[in-house]
Amino acid sequence: MDSLSQIALGAAVGIAAMGRRTAPWKAALWGAVAGTLPDLDVFIDHGDPISNMVLHRAETHAPFWLTLFSLPFAAAVARLQGEWHQWRRWWLAMWLALVTHPLLDGMTVYGTQLGLPFTDHPYGVGSVFIIDPLYTLPLLVGSIWALRANGRGLAEGQGRRRGEMANLAGLLLSTAYLGWGVVAQAHVAGIARQALAAQGIAAERVLVTPTAFNSLLWRVVAIESGSGSGPGAHYLEGFRSLLDAGSAMQIDRFDRGSAIAAELQGIEGVRRIQAFSHGFWTAWEHEGRVGIADLRMGQEPYYTFRFAVAERRSPLVPLPVPEQVGSRPDLPRALAWLWRRALGEPLPPPR
Repeated sequence: MDSLSQIALGAAVGIAAMGRRTAPWKAALWGAVAGTLPDLDVFIDHGDPISNMVLHRAETHAPFWLTLFSLPFAAAVARLQGEWHQWRRWWLAMWLALVTHPLLDGMTVYGTQLGLPFTDHPYGVGSVFIIDPLYTLPLLVGSIWALRANGRGLAEGQGRRRGEMANLAGLLLSTAYLGWGVVAQAHVAGIARQALAAQGIAAERVLVTPTAFNSLLWRVVAIESGSGSGPGAHYLEGFRSLLDAGSAMQIDRFDRGSAIAAELQGIEGVRRIQAFSHGFWTAWEHEGRVGIADLRMGQEPYYTFRFAVAERRSPLVPLPVPEQVGSRPDLPRALAWLWRRALGEPLPPPR
C-alpha cells in the first residue's frame, strides 16, 4: 500500500496496542515509524530496474525478520521514552506495527515475499488497489480523533476512552473493507470465468484486481491456454463494475508476444519478470527496442512495469542494463472514464 496508508495503520495499531500505558502521541509516533520502516528498502539499489522491482518487499517485508528486528527496536523505543518498565508492551506494539505492514501489502497484487527466509514466493491477493481512500480514511479519522481527544492531558478519562474507541473503530472499519474487497473479488472472478467460457475462451489463468482508488470497478486479465508446452499466444482484458447490469462482459484480445519472448529467454531479467508476475506478462517490440511488461499493474496499453531489455539487431542484442519505460495514460481522460465506468456506464476503455 501507499506510504500514507502504512503510516496511518502503524499509528492506529500503536495507539490500540499501548492503550493508556503511554501518551497517545508517543504510541502514534512510534507506530507510524514502525509502519514506515519496511518500505525503506526502496532506497536499496540492486543494480538494475528489474532487480529493484522484484527485490522490493523482500527481507524487510518478511514477518520472520521483522519479528527478530522488533526486539531491539522496541527496547530502544522504551529506553528513549523513559518507559523501560513496560518494554514488553512496547515490543508488542512495535511488532504489530511492523508485521501488519507486509500483511497489508500482501493484499495488493504487487507481490510480497512474506515467507522469507524459507521461500521467496511473492504473495499477492490483489483484492485492494495500492491507493484506496476508503481503506485509509477510517484509520486517519480514528487516530486523529484519539490524539485530539487526549490533547489536553492524560487525566481526562472520558475523552481518552472516546478517543480509544474511535481509533479501534477505524481499525475495524478498515479491516472490514479489506474483507469486502476479497468478497467482491471472488464475485467478479466468478462472473469473469463464466463470461470467458460463454465466449469459448480457454484461460490458463485469470487475474481479477480493482482499478485505481476504488473497489467498484474491477479489471480482469486472462492468459489463453497454450498449445502443448508453449505459452498462450494471447492475453485478454475486460472490466466489470459491481453496478453493471447482466452478466455479459466485453473482453478484448491482445498478442502476448510469445515469439519475441522465446528470443529473450536467455536474459535473466526476463525470467525474473515472468516468475514474479505469476505468468501475467507480455513481450513487446517497438522501434528496435525489445522488452517485457508486467500485465498486473496498469491496463492496456499503459503498464507501470514495462522494461526494455534488448535491441533488435542480427542477432538480438541484450542491453547492458534493462531500462524501465513504463507509460502513463492521459490522467484526466483516464479518471473521467474510470468514474463513469465504475458507476456502470458501458464505456470502452481508453486505449
